[in-house]
Amino acid sequence: MQRDNSKFKIEMKRRMYAYTLKLVEFIDSLPSDNVSKRLSDQLLRSGTSIIANFVEGQAASSKKDFTNYLNIALKSSNETKLWLALLKDKKEPKAMMLNGYQTKHWKFLIFWVHV
Repeated sequence: MQRDNSKFKIEMKRRMYAYTLKLVEFIDSLPSDNVSKRLSDQLLRSGTSIIANFVEGQAASSKKDFTNYLNIALKSSNETKLWLALLKDKKEPKAMMLNGYQTKHWKFLIFWVHV
C-alpha cells in the first residue's frame, strides 16, 4: 500500500510539473498589453503556487501541516481558474491553448492526493 502511495505521489508531481511548464509557456506567449500583462502576472503566481505547495506539503511535519499545504494548493487552483477565465472572456485567442488543462483537473488531482 505504501509503495502504491509513493508511486501515486510521484506521478502526481510529474503531472503537476508538466501542467505548470505548459502554463508558463502559455503565459510567456501572451501579448504585453497592460491588461494581459497584469492578468498573466497573477496567473503565474497562482499557477506555480499549486505545485510549490504540493511539493512543500510532501515535507510537512504533521498530517495537519500536510493538509494545510494541500488546501493552499486547492485555493491557488481556484484562483488560477479565475485568471484563465478572465483571459478567455477577454477574447484572448491563446487562452484556448489550455482548455484541456482547466483547473478542474487540478481539483481532481489535489482531491486524490488529499484522500
